[in-house]
Amino acid sequence: MPSALPQPVPSYNLVRFLRLQAQAAFPSHHGCADSARPVAMDTPPCRLHPRHSTVKRRFASLSASRASSGKPWGVSFYTSNAGSPSNTCVASPKSQETLKSWQERLWGSSAIKGGKPLKPSDLPGRDDAQPSTLSMFNSRRIQTAKAASEPRLRCTEVDEGGKVILVDGEFKKTELIAKFGLLPRDLRKIDSSNLPHILIRPSAILLNLLHLKVLIKHDRVLLFDVYGSKTSYPQSAFMYDLQGRLQQKPSAGSSGLPYEFRALEAVLTSVTSELEADFEAVREPVMRILSELEDDIDRDKLRILLILSKRVSTFEQKVKLVRDAIEELLEADDDLAAMYLTEKARGLSRGLDDHTEVEMLLESYNKLTDEIVQEAGNLVSGIRNTEEIVRAILDANRNALMLLDLKFSVGTLGLAMGTFLAGLYGMNLENFIENTQWGFGAITTSSAIFSLLVCWYGLVKLRKVQRIKMMSDERPHVSRGLSFREDGAFGLLDSRNRELLRRAHMQKGLAAKKRWPRIWWGRR
Repeated sequence: MPSALPQPVPSYNLVRFLRLQAQAAFPSHHGCADSARPVAMDTPPCRLHPRHSTVKRRFASLSASRASSGKPWGVSFYTSNAGSPSNTCVASPKSQETLKSWQERLWGSSAIKGGKPLKPSDLPGRDDAQPSTLSMFNSRRIQTAKAASEPRLRCTEVDEGGKVILVDGEFKKTELIAKFGLLPRDLRKIDSSNLPHILIRPSAILLNLLHLKVLIKHDRVLLFDVYGSKTSYPQSAFMYDLQGRLQQKPSAGSSGLPYEFRALEAVLTSVTSELEADFEAVREPVMRILSELEDDIDRDKLRILLILSKRVSTFEQKVKLVRDAIEELLEADDDLAAMYLTEKARGLSRGLDDHTEVEMLLESYNKLTDEIVQEAGNLVSGIRNTEEIVRAILDANRNALMLLDLKFSVGTLGLAMGTFLAGLYGMNLENFIENTQWGFGAITTSSAIFSLLVCWYGLVKLRKVQRIKMMSDERPHVSRGLSFREDGAFGLLDSRNRELLRRAHMQKGLAAKKRWPRIWWGRR
């Protein structure tokens, strides 16, 4: 069956380039003939030496002939098969000139077989090369570049006894996949994903929780550290706690937790303690700024509250992701049963429902994370309530300022109406009031009274507008076809009891109306 891939064939420009280079390096390739051909008298006779055709002897004879002639040289050596003697002939410059044709003398060696002088465009380029040629010449270079650019992971390895056997060791992803039986997507979640994950594999437990990226086996623990990150205090504290837990030996009466569960407990303890520390670091400034806002509402304090609100929201989302990762693992019985790596290494198997130890371990830490989520939620609700109260207070203050402005406007209107009357009598017009003695007092008193009346009327209207009720006393008429919800006492009863209560109120109202005429006629 013929191969589907094409055979690697050099391009035409490459073959032409190599041929011209060979002609320029060896211009007298036909200057020496067989040993039976007569040789010119001025050249030394060709000596026949029985030599074996090896590459070392060829280059030795070539270098010797080149050193003997200090001029441009031409060498033609003919070698027979292995084991047969070879003839070595050195030609002189005169023989080279006699062997050249008239075309070579005029235009050089490029005139042979209609050849043309070499141009820069004749050199083989990347576009002229075929894909098979590129793969033939660049395959090793591409493989080397891929190997050099392959991402590496730094790992700290802890053995079964709790001792660190490797610190910041560099591993390729392919090496980790082959050594620990992982999948490429597993390492991608560790290397590039910031979402919490707990993955269960047949021979390993892979955790990506906040600042820890850990691979747990039945006798090894690997702590991953991606390039660009620095060793932080939580990771150092985790390593100290992990070594302490792994070095503990179970007492004589109890079997103790397996190796993988002790490492898992160290990871969950470090994650929950880090969450608690972060929550305390956020809660203290929030409570302080909330207490300060109760005394004085300031613009700077509101800005600080906004920043802290964003931090608390981010923290709450982070804790929820950790809690969801643990809950997702608790809901998968097959994953819980597959976490007993030590028993798997010994050839033992567990049922899908036989995972009490690991379930209790995960339940305890799930409860801790849930409590942190609830406290963070309470803190967020406290911030939201404070923001709403502050907004209501600011709205009330703004309304009070607007009301004060309206009061000043009403007072200004009253004064304007008084001055309007005074302005009417300030015109240069003759009237009978100017000749009386009571004219000035009467006009002044009437202007003041008119101004006060205008002010009183405006303030009364403003007072009515200022009174805002949550519910109006008058209920709008609604047709029978439309249903509506009553927010009062009637809304708490069903339709039958509501109708009975309404009839009772109507009877009381009719009895009160009949009683008033009797009382009035009795008094008469």
